[in-house]
Amino acid sequence: MAENVSPPRKSWLRRLLYPATILVTAAITWGLVALLMNINERKREAREHFFKVVDLDENTIDPAIWGRNFPREYDGYLATADNSRSGRGGSEGFPPSRLEADPRLRRIFAGYGFSIDYREKRGHAYMLTDQERTGRMKVPQPGACLHCHATVLPVYRYEGDGDVMKGFAKVCALPYRKAHDLTDKEGRRLIRHPVTCIDCHDPKTLQLRVTRPGFLNGIQALAESDDKVPHLPSIERWRKDHPPDERKPGDRYDVNALASRQEMRSFVCGQCHVEYYFKGKGKLLTYPWHKGLKVEQIESYYDETDFTDWVHKETKAPMLKAQHPEFELWNQGIHARSGVACADCHMPYMREGAIKISDHRVRSPMLNAARACQVCHRYPETEIQARVDAIQDRTKKLVGRAEDALLDLMEAIKDADNRGVPDRSLQAARRLHRKAQWRVDFIASENSHGFHAPQEAARILGEAIDYARLGQISALKQKKP
Repeated sequence: MAENVSPPRKSWLRRLLYPATILVTAAITWGLVALLMNINERKREAREHFFKVVDLDENTIDPAIWGRNFPREYDGYLATADNSRSGRGGSEGFPPSRLEADPRLRRIFAGYGFSIDYREKRGHAYMLTDQERTGRMKVPQPGACLHCHATVLPVYRYEGDGDVMKGFAKVCALPYRKAHDLTDKEGRRLIRHPVTCIDCHDPKTLQLRVTRPGFLNGIQALAESDDKVPHLPSIERWRKDHPPDERKPGDRYDVNALASRQEMRSFVCGQCHVEYYFKGKGKLLTYPWHKGLKVEQIESYYDETDFTDWVHKETKAPMLKAQHPEFELWNQGIHARSGVACADCHMPYMREGAIKISDHRVRSPMLNAARACQVCHRYPETEIQARVDAIQDRTKKLVGRAEDALLDLMEAIKDADNRGVPDRSLQAARRLHRKAQWRVDFIASENSHGFHAPQEAARILGEAIDYARLGQISALKQKKP
């Protein structure tokens, strides 16, 4: 009797192979079609990012008009009015007084406008209104202040008959209120907005650009200096192509033509976030980079030009006031030397669908650590925040110790003066007062609280404490003749 023999296993597997192949092929085909459709949709979306609704030109200063073509960027620009705090600056309402938070500052700036009113920073949306509301306006201010607090190019062109540099010099020399209220032939005010789109972008090509005459002059002075800036390769290339002994009077480092896009992502910020002074009777806004960007190089330039911001009311020392040297301190830090630009952290890239744009809210990286920090630093946000806090807390404590040393120096000079010590015997102590306070203020007025270059900030504050104590000893040693 014949046995029942089951068909070989391979035979029924062969019968399943054909429909399985069809199903797998169909699934792959469907997946590829879906992927291609998604890619095409994203490409179409990216192409349609720019909708030309209005024409833009050099007279289009209202950001709302730019916003018709670039609504996403404009939404970010409007968000600069958001004063969310990172724990270091920012405020709701009129910014809080630093003088109330740190009463030592009233004596440190005795005899100067910053002893009247000195407040925390706020977003770009407030840069013009806060300038107009500061109590320092009680002391006459020059039109030079508008250089960074307003969209000022139309004023420069109008006052200079088309020559921006000529108009820049004329506006700097005017009293602030007169410069602020300038009108054109039709009676329209020329100053109406804080910094806007046109200050950083070419209205035709949309490329980043430097527009501020102060920076254009300052970066030229830096290019001609001996300061080593290997992280600014376009300057190094220009120096190589124009050796000092071969430079002609017309040779200039054209930042808008020579700088790379990555450099421009810092230069457009460095137009205003810098140290500066008002030069001569014309109050020409000048960036003191003729010897370099370091604190002692800027000090040396000021010393050689015999510049003094004011004479201290208590000690009679010729003083310097640092402004907000973010660009200078950033240049000494690891981020600058690694090719990281200001915009990489404060305006990190973001995506909306297929569209990649820079975040135009311009805020602290700590409010957006995922995009601002974790792109490079693969640590949890809590660890990143802890590292930043450690740097900034240490800097704050060093600033406090340096300010205490300054007050002790001031007391020693005042005491010597009251004892009848002649002025000539106190000149050394006063020079040390100038050096010490310049360094304290350089870090205290810089808005990263030391983070842009932690080691450099600590070095500068260490020197400040040393100079203050040396000045104190010098004053205490003096005797009445």
